[in-house]
Amino acid sequence: MNKTQKSAWFGLVAGLLCFAVLGHVFVEIFIWKRLPEGFFGLLAYCLLLGGAFIFFRRKQSASEVESDERDNLIKHRAVIASFVSVWILLAGVTVIPRFVVGIKGSIPVWLLAFINSGVLLGALLVYSVAVLVQYGRGGKDGEK
Repeated sequence: MNKTQKSAWFGLVAGLLCFAVLGHVFVEIFIWKRLPEGFFGLLAYCLLLGGAFIFFRRKQSASEVESDERDNLIKHRAVIASFVSVWILLAGVTVIPRFVVGIKGSIPVWLLAFINSGVLLGALLVYSVAVLVQYGRGGKDGEK
């Protein structure tokens, strides 16, 4: 597994973990009507840092190159997919609240931070999945 694949797996796990933390904070604020306590987010952050340290510590063999043209092409295509997903997500999060709160309704200011964070995490997940899918089309470990 090369460095790009490791980064994509880390981005996928980190994005899902951040979605879990974001969902917990959303439930605390908007459903239970209280401010969240910091332990859950701190625990998730520590698990993420510990996992990254263990995962990235192992290096690939010295005979393999760090990155080649195929890696750059995969990253470029993944960035394009992520960019398109940002536009689709932004279009969705601007249209959906109109149907939820109505034309004359209002959205709390705190909700906008969740919307922007969700779009950012969604783009990160799309990038990571796009990289892993493109490597999955190759042979063993994404190599031809």
